[in-house]
Amino acid sequence: MTDAPAVAAASTPTDAPVVETASGPVRGLRRDGSAAFLGIPFAQAPVGPLRFAAPVPPEPWTEVRDAVEYGATAQRGDPGVTLIPEPSVPGDATLNVNVFTPAPGRDAALPVLVWIHGGGFTAGSPASPWYDGAAFNRDGVVTVSLSYRLGFDGFGLIDGAVSNRGVRDWLAGLEWVQRNIAAFGGDPSRVTLAGQSAGGGAVLTLLGMPQAQHLFHAVWALSPALTNVSIARAGTLSAKLARLAGVPATRDGFASVDEGRLLALREEAEKPASGDPLDGIRDMLAEGLAWGPMLDGELLERPTLEALAAGVGADKPLVIGTTDDEFTMATDGMKGKLRLVPAGVALSRLGMGGARRARYLAANRAQRAKGTAAVVGRYVTDTVFRAPVVRVARARAAAPTWVYRFVWVSRSIGWACHCLDVPFWWDCLDSPVGIEHLVGTGAPPALADALHAAAVSFVRTGEAGWPTWSQRAGATRVFGAGPSERDVVADGYASAGPLV
Repeated sequence: MTDAPAVAAASTPTDAPVVETASGPVRGLRRDGSAAFLGIPFAQAPVGPLRFAAPVPPEPWTEVRDAVEYGATAQRGDPGVTLIPEPSVPGDATLNVNVFTPAPGRDAALPVLVWIHGGGFTAGSPASPWYDGAAFNRDGVVTVSLSYRLGFDGFGLIDGAVSNRGVRDWLAGLEWVQRNIAAFGGDPSRVTLAGQSAGGGAVLTLLGMPQAQHLFHAVWALSPALTNVSIARAGTLSAKLARLAGVPATRDGFASVDEGRLLALREEAEKPASGDPLDGIRDMLAEGLAWGPMLDGELLERPTLEALAAGVGADKPLVIGTTDDEFTMATDGMKGKLRLVPAGVALSRLGMGGARRARYLAANRAQRAKGTAAVVGRYVTDTVFRAPVVRVARARAAAPTWVYRFVWVSRSIGWACHCLDVPFWWDCLDSPVGIEHLVGTGAPPALADALHAAAVSFVRTGEAGWPTWSQRAGATRVFGAGPSERDVVADGYASAGPLV
């Protein structure tokens, strides 16, 4: 089990800040110019009879409660070396928030940023040292990271249990922010949601939910993995998991299976039928993520793109973008096998038809010159991440939407890969944990300054600083292209156009 990272600058008992929440008082850590309050419960531990239930508000307390260590995470075990360091923390009380503020206990009415972590809806943790809000605090922004149930516990279809428990956790965490953030110096009427990968998909899901509109006022989606699992697919996965566990596909049946065993069986249930890597990619592209927000007809009545096209969330500004090669590092290992396979043949194996395939290859000549593995990586990147950016921007029509790309290439990985923009966005390139593995050495501070400044501007004002898509269709800010870091191109996602 990976230990939670230490939070910079511990306080002494005499200057430890205390804030009164709706549930009771909490004591945090004083830092240089800010304070951190960690592991504050926004709901009771989802164990026992609450395991597959909707989140239940925490029991109130009267004594001052220490909030000086990260709370338990839904992610279990040692995740190993990951692109973003997101450690697991043991314990049952996994529904908690971390608050970083420059104005604890003051009526400061500062803008608020709420972060939802990624991890494919099956992994990840809010306890990353990268999500420490020190840089945003420095710039006058109160920062919150929240946890939610993952995988089957969070998103599986269970007879006799409420659906979309992970989504309900997001809503409960945001309700906690509305009730409590003023006590930490934040303004509940100025809340910006942000998230990356599955977290980016989460904030887009919330943007398209009528029930969530009162909980936030703007959204920034980094590399969003927008997922709408059908009832049919969710039912098939649950039935398969129940067969593997030897229990009925009911709440009582699944509750009888130990958490660790159910996690191992869930991973078994997700394995593709074929061992061929191209077949595995094709199946993933066709079916999408196994777990995630489900179209249950109750909490989520229609796909997010349909909701956005119908005008849900149109009053809220959105920034959305991706890195250029989210997935290509994963196909680097296929270079040998694909060396003699023409790019067109590989794309055909992945299900792309002739005329469309020709248009796509023509639009991606530069990538084609890098080899078939690079073309496959870019195709997956475009299918899962980049083409949906265009679809979202078009669906929102005249709603204020800013689009960007992150093109700087990692010095250690060799691509503008998945997660690479995160430490720049958080302005944490000086973090002692994980930066060299993902970024390499010699990362340009000016790029972090530019991307973080855009984020701060958006959180503060609702303006990102370049033309919106509705003003100039296709307008895309390109981060990492050159010294000015202010390049805006006319059609930044043209190479993904044949897939839209």
